[in-house]
Amino acid sequence: MVIGALADTLGRGIETVSDGVSEMLFEPVIRLGVTGLARSGKTVFITSLVANLMDRGRMAGLEAAAGGRIEAAFLQPQPDDTVPRFEFESHLAAMTGHEPYWPDSTRSVSELRLSLRVRPNGLLSALSGPRTVHLDIVDYPGEWLLDLALLEMSFAQWSEGALSKARTREEAAAFLTQLGAVDAGAKLDEVGAKALAEGWAAYLGAARAGGYSDCTPGRFLLPGDLEGSPALTFAPLPDGPSPRGSLAREFERRFEAYKSQVVKPFFRAHFARIDRQVVLVDALGAIHNGPRAVEDLRQALSGILSSFRPGRNTFLTQILGKRVDRILFAATKADHLHHDQHPKLQAIMEALVADARRRADFSGADTGAMAIAALRATVEEVRRVDGTDLGVVRGALLNDGRQAALHPGDLPADPQALLAPAKSGAKAWLDGEFGVMKFAPAPLSLRGGEGPPHIRLDRAAEFLIGDKLR
Repeated sequence: MVIGALADTLGRGIETVSDGVSEMLFEPVIRLGVTGLARSGKTVFITSLVANLMDRGRMAGLEAAAGGRIEAAFLQPQPDDTVPRFEFESHLAAMTGHEPYWPDSTRSVSELRLSLRVRPNGLLSALSGPRTVHLDIVDYPGEWLLDLALLEMSFAQWSEGALSKARTREEAAAFLTQLGAVDAGAKLDEVGAKALAEGWAAYLGAARAGGYSDCTPGRFLLPGDLEGSPALTFAPLPDGPSPRGSLAREFERRFEAYKSQVVKPFFRAHFARIDRQVVLVDALGAIHNGPRAVEDLRQALSGILSSFRPGRNTFLTQILGKRVDRILFAATKADHLHHDQHPKLQAIMEALVADARRRADFSGADTGAMAIAALRATVEEVRRVDGTDLGVVRGALLNDGRQAALHPGDLPADPQALLAPAKSGAKAWLDGEFGVMKFAPAPLSLRGGEGPPHIRLDRAAEFLIGDKLR
């Protein structure tokens, strides 16, 4: 067993060294992770990013594109044969067709390779021809990323934290009632165990629908082919005795199996190899859902960043083990606001991740925060209301296609006006509510060389990969 484990470790080390040397000496590879929690727009982000890198007419904020140094961009087979391909073509057709609609959301890991032929900058341009830079985009659910924090926890620690949060959420009422009738120290009953696990999964789904972000284990929300397996048949239990053969002992064993057989393989296969990362956040949705949702989002973002290994990549670390050296936190759906409120949304995003960013910056990673829209679905207007000019956005409503104008409310100039009541446990905003409408993608009429319209997607690309294209 020990020899086998050692051989496996050495094998992975040799493979990592080979890959690192190949990337350093031949065609460089940027491995970009894209994640975010539910409804943050991961699929739309990747689709629009790739489309706009292939047709760069709207990418003035990406220096290599603005300077004409990206000579070509083309899709190639991805390097990982066992990972599903990101369905770029079908997603783009959904977003840009005659009757556009939002593509399906991320439910598992997928990957896409976009290769860029780039002309070097400055003096190097006269000494060498164009080089190829591969951009490997890895799409994975943010719910799975939250599970990495479980690796540091025992079953008792996770149960205590999970139940503590559940007791503050009305969505957990049915599960807590169910749990109250269970004797965790009694002999394991598979029918009862399954019912309890299903009750926990139902609560997690309701909590996510209610605007909460920190809902673990993430695979309970997106089980895939693990649905019904023992690794997904457990739930948190209050502290108490756990004799052999009891429900508590078995749930503890299954929790450890979940970590070792589900979470760790994901980390080794995908997450540990990422060197650039964007975390997409539906901050407007959290604000709409109230102070508790905002505080839950803040804690979830802090947990997400703690899962990374931030720090600068050097020649040695690229060979022996990559570290994420650039992380972008992007508040999506900026097209739901008039542009005069975008700086406020960015400031709120920066405040939400301030503590987590300081830890990453201290470790040498570059972090950024932006307000973006990967696909712009609205147009801006100024309307006269009660003698005052009011900036609004107009678009087609998602549910019935009717045109509607929205002014959701004014975001505060000081983000602490949101974060302070959120941290203090307030149940509602003192200064009124912040409205949200769901817009459908607008029909597009793209000119040659143009990708889909967006807001600051080019600046996001410059932050994430611009230094690698010089």
